[in-house]
Amino acid sequence: MPRPPRIQVPGGIYHVTNKGCAERAIFLDDGDRRCFESILAKTILRHGWCLSIYCLMTTHYHLLVTTPLPDLAAGIQWLNGLYGQTFNRRHGAKGHLFMRRYSSEFVQTERHFMDAARYIALNPVEAGICRRPEDWPWSSYAAILGRRSPQPFVDPTSLLESFATDPDLARARFQSFVEDRSQNGAPLNRV
Repeated sequence: MPRPPRIQVPGGIYHVTNKGCAERAIFLDDGDRRCFESILAKTILRHGWCLSIYCLMTTHYHLLVTTPLPDLAAGIQWLNGLYGQTFNRRHGAKGHLFMRRYSSEFVQTERHFMDAARYIALNPVEAGICRRPEDWPWSSYAAILGRRSPQPFVDPTSLLESFATDPDLARARFQSFVEDRSQNGAPLNRV
């Protein structure tokens, strides 16, 4: 049975994730994570994507990307392929690094966009790796809050504008939204 076609549209927003084969580690050390970030930055530039937030775990990664062109599949294939080859070369490994083709969830509402960002930010906390999401160094969350130097390949503008037009207020509201998981989905006043 053939795989169902992926939704790819101009201006599409996607929550993308991929896992290692048999859920093995795809990042063995910080050098692997830096390498992935470098390839991710090249992918973002090459395709003109907007990366709102990301998180690199040990066995998988999460991205929240907007694609101006319907080219998500081509970009993720390039990212995963190049990283997999680099990982194998670096560690003397052979074969597939990733379990299967990537997973992507097409984000269709602003609330879904905000919830996906929260899910990505909280991933290391939910996994028990750290107590607060800003403590995980392999996520863009702390930089979005202004607590670390921003990564040039991450542009959280549209994410923060979901919370407020004033950047400081937007960051404070985003942090509150991430940390308070009991919020009921009511729209926020963006003043």
